[in-house]
Amino acid sequence: MAYVFGVMIAGAFVFSLVSGSLPQLSAGILDSAGEAVQLLIAISGMLCMWSGFMRIAKDCGLIERLSRFFAPILRRLYPDVDTDSDAFRYISMNISANLLGLGNAATPLGIRAMRELKKHSPSDTATDSMVTFVLMNTASIQLIPTTVAALRKSYGAQSPFDILLCVWITSVTALSLALLSSKLLTRRYRWKLSYRSS
Repeated sequence: MAYVFGVMIAGAFVFSLVSGSLPQLSAGILDSAGEAVQLLIAISGMLCMWSGFMRIAKDCGLIERLSRFFAPILRRLYPDVDTDSDAFRYISMNISANLLGLGNAATPLGIRAMRELKKHSPSDTATDSMVTFVLMNTASIQLIPTTVAALRKSYGAQSPFDILLCVWITSVTALSLALLSSKLLTRRYRWKLSYRSS
């Protein structure tokens, strides 16, 4: 990814030199840097509030209850993961954070869950559970799109949460298609392996 951004930055610089718009490029960089700082300050309050809520939820046992609530569904998605394991708990906590739209809070939980899943991987190849978890973390269902709402509010939206229905429909559709594609490709891969071995 660093190479991609490096090429984009170098390309913008070369193009501005050729077109004679180097002053505009410099002004754009400075303006964007200032806007980025203002945006960070604007959304940090809501992110801190919900991150604190997640910490309280963890300390008071709500996350454990959510883990038990998600257990019947997650058992089907992760049949090779023990429900009493740390990996299962971190997966549940990651899903809870994503449901609240807290991508920033979900990321460290996702990393911990992946590390725990990696401990049970016999090789360097990703297991089915690891692939499923990446899909669920990427195309996650968001009941409360906190980060997006904070961004919309910072840009002057009068009703930042009026996108709820669209977010629910798109996130459920994206996750369903991702999991379906994963299951179909896994079955096809296993069928090919069994066909070659026979």
